[in-house]
Amino acid sequence: MFDIRPMIRSDKPALMQILRITPEFKPVEVDVAEEVIDCYLDDPDRSGYNVLVAEAESGVSGYVCYGPVPLTEASWDMYWLAVAPPKQGQGIGAALVRAAEEDMKQAKGRLVVIETSSQPAYERIIRFHTGNGYNMVARIPDLYAPGDDKLVLLKRLEQAG
Repeated sequence: MFDIRPMIRSDKPALMQILRITPEFKPVEVDVAEEVIDCYLDDPDRSGYNVLVAEAESGVSGYVCYGPVPLTEASWDMYWLAVAPPKQGQGIGAALVRAAEEDMKQAKGRLVVIETSSQPAYERIIRFHTGNGYNMVARIPDLYAPGDDKLVLLKRLEQAG
């Protein structure tokens, strides 16, 4: 069992460890994730980021980072989603996605965008997101590197009432 809540400063070491041991993340990507986490922790209200963590009895198990896309009408980016490898497959990632989407809906969000890599190591991640209702809407060839396309996934949020 786990709880989902906003990130606090004492969560950072556990989140950084999760990012470091997740094989899909390159060291430079971990550095960028840390910069985003620091922006959020330094000024959550002005950072443009929202960060939720999943916490189980054993501690922080994963997180999701998302925020509104500047200069759009109610579009949101889901920037980061990571679950500790030993905790994957237990519903934590899906629960984090649902919690983030609920937060976006409360803010009248209408679209969620996820950008990811086309590399074979990301196939499981792409299946995870498509299984959670995201559709691939764009592919930018060779953006990250030759043979490493940028994939753009999209989900429309349904508003209650």
